Amino acid sequence: MIRPATAEDAARLCEIYNHYVLTDVATFEEEPVPVEEMRQRIDDVQKQSVWLVYEDRGQVIGYAYAGKWKARAAYRHSVELSVYLSPDQQGQGIGKQLYADLLRRLRERDVHSVVGGVAGNNEASMALHRSFGFEKVACFRDVGHKFGRWIDVTYFQLLLP
Repeated sequence: MIRPATAEDAARLCEIYNHYVLTDVATFEEEPVPVEEMRQRIDDVQKQSVWLVYEDRGQVIGYAYAGKWKARAAYRHSVELSVYLSPDQQGQGIGKQLYADLLRRLRERDVHSVVGGVAGNNEASMALHRSFGFEKVACFRDVGHKFGRWIDVTYFQLLLP
């Protein structure tokens, strides 16, 4: 089941997200996010956009959201997507289901441009974006430094009709 995230999901979302904070370059955060901070992030996104969770048998196993692309007013029709799955749930199409629902909901809003950033050489994430028609628009070299190495970020963009 895919549904909007709530403040009650924050602890589980921290479990999922903090795995990537501590072990992966999918996020450039380096310190685990506390539950209260995650609650605030959910609230901030839900006020202006969409944050969804994927629940299976009462357990949240993944989430996706569309946050502001940039803070300035002229960017208000653009969002940046993120998706995170419990590590044991990867490769089962859950990310694709979350993205499909998220994009459907964004089409119902006043969103024109959707951006997705992929850190490192994450071929699965790049394939996910391409499967929805996202086009590669940029690759910023060595813009992140985590785990003692420099990391590129590739950006994909989809214009909504």
